[in-house]
Amino acid sequence: MQATWSIDVDTALSVVRITLRGFFTPADVIAFEVDRDRAHARLRCAPNQHLTLTDVREMKIQPQDTVHAFQALLSNKRHHSRKIAFITASSLARMQLLRAAESRTARMFTDPEEAQRWLFEDEPVMPLRPVLAAAR
Repeated sequence: MQATWSIDVDTALSVVRITLRGFFTPADVIAFEVDRDRAHARLRCAPNQHLTLTDVREMKIQPQDTVHAFQALLSNKRHHSRKIAFITASSLARMQLLRAAESRTARMFTDPEEAQRWLFEDEPVMPLRPVLAAAR
């Protein structure tokens, strides 16, 4: 399955919602990073003050060079979010994500509602609509 992604920015809540699907190459990671950077440019909050909710339930297990590319992307402090909640399905993918996101304030979840609760637990305003549709 070829790599695909979607990125939605909620400027009112300073939330970036990302869905990643399929099998990524390092070149796909670079293309995703370009799109992600464009999405971040639409945020109105101060740099690094946004939250990120990333659904990777439909991502395939990635080769090591792709894991390293995601690790480099996640370690770029210019685009750090305050918190990242990952929604995962397989335990192997979760292990790859933990390795890639080791330098970040990030947690892994299998339940989208639990991910949303953790992401917004210390926020002054909870979102009025579901952060992620049940995309399965």
